[in-house]
Amino acid sequence: METLFIPTENDFKRWVKEAVKEFITEQIQPVAPQNTDDLLNRKEVARFLRISLVTLTDWIKRGLPSHKQRGRIYFDKKEVLDYIKEKKINQFKIGSKLHHLKQQVG
Repeated sequence: METLFIPTENDFKRWVKEAVKEFITEQIQPVAPQNTDDLLNRKEVARFLRISLVTLTDWIKRGLPSHKQRGRIYFDKKEVLDYIKEKKINQFKIGSKLHHLKQQVG
């Protein structure tokens, strides 16, 4: 005669916990930037571009490339320079504030 195993509530909890842990380790890969030296936060990119945070917010709405991670906004320095150089430099009011960028991007 076979023995009948009746799982308890703790058995079910343990099985669910193990299944969730297995799923997380297999499916979810941590998002880590490849080179954190080129990532800038809002204050750093505003200082780099010599603009206010309000202007930066406006530029983000216009399409300035940014990345959200854990509720914060980061900018890849190369993406920002490429964006200004190739696509949108004519749409922004270019004054003495961005003179240094013109020299950097050519």
